[in-house]
Amino acid sequence: MHPEVNRRHSKEYLMEPPNASVLEVFENQHPHRDYTIEIVCPEFTSVCPKTGQPDFGTLTIAYTPDVMCVELKSLKLYLQAFRNEGIFYEHVTNRILDELVALLSPRSMRVTAAFTPRGGISTTVTAVHEIAR
Repeated sequence: MHPEVNRRHSKEYLMEPPNASVLEVFENQHPHRDYTIEIVCPEFTSVCPKTGQPDFGTLTIAYTPDVMCVELKSLKLYLQAFRNEGIFYEHVTNRILDELVALLSPRSMRVTAAFTPRGGISTTVTAVHEIAR
């Protein structure tokens, strides 16, 4: 392929580190009712900080909103930013919970990260936030 064509049609994608500031919210239209929003990300990826190997898993976020709900496209972009992040299973699960709780102040939230087996061992980490009523 001619170098000029290659230059005009190439695009470089740079992954920014995860940053909760990309998350957007919208107003809960039913704040008078307790209901659950469950979001499943079956292609969650991060990097093992010890081995440098990719970690794959399914991330499930379930929450009962109070005043605000998370906008899904911004959540997708936030979660995708973990793709190149060196972070342990336990830390990434709790970090996502902490950052979403800080943003939304939900009545309750549970983040479950079920990682695919590595060396014959699978790991599931669940972090929970509940407010006393």
